[in-house]
Amino acid sequence: MYGVDVVELSEAWFQEAIDAGEEQVELVAVDVRGDRRNRLVRLYVDRPGGVTHELCARVSALVGEELDRIGYADGPYTLEVSSPGLERPLRTRAHFEAQIGKKVYVKTTEPAEGRKVWRGELVEVRDQRIVVRDGEQEVELDIDGIAKAHLVYEFE
Repeated sequence: MYGVDVVELSEAWFQEAIDAGEEQVELVAVDVRGDRRNRLVRLYVDRPGGVTHELCARVSALVGEELDRIGYADGPYTLEVSSPGLERPLRTRAHFEAQIGKKVYVKTTEPAEGRKVWRGELVEVRDQRIVVRDGEQEVELDIDGIAKAHLVYEFE
């Protein structure tokens, strides 16, 4: 059994571990997979000015030390830290606000105006809702009803 309650290993826990040694590094997403014998902890981070290999190594050391200190796993685990990439995931209001005017892919949990998938320009963020223009159609979507969203990178 793990030495720490799963609830403690929230995104907030990981962000605090990062903040202890790095400034202006945002935890974009956490992905934990596998079982007790083969666990993978993957962190996606971003920072103004971009993410470097050196930053990923420093964040990995910080988080790895904290996971070991609290006795996270009673067996081996792999910790990976990387940039969110060109098609950065969008999950929070702040994520969406920072990307207004860019092309996005959004999949909702329930249909909105008969569709679950929207691909177009992120036009606006209103309270806990976003507005996406897909061709000639605009739709307002509740952020809590979004199953998956990310930027769409367009090659020029």
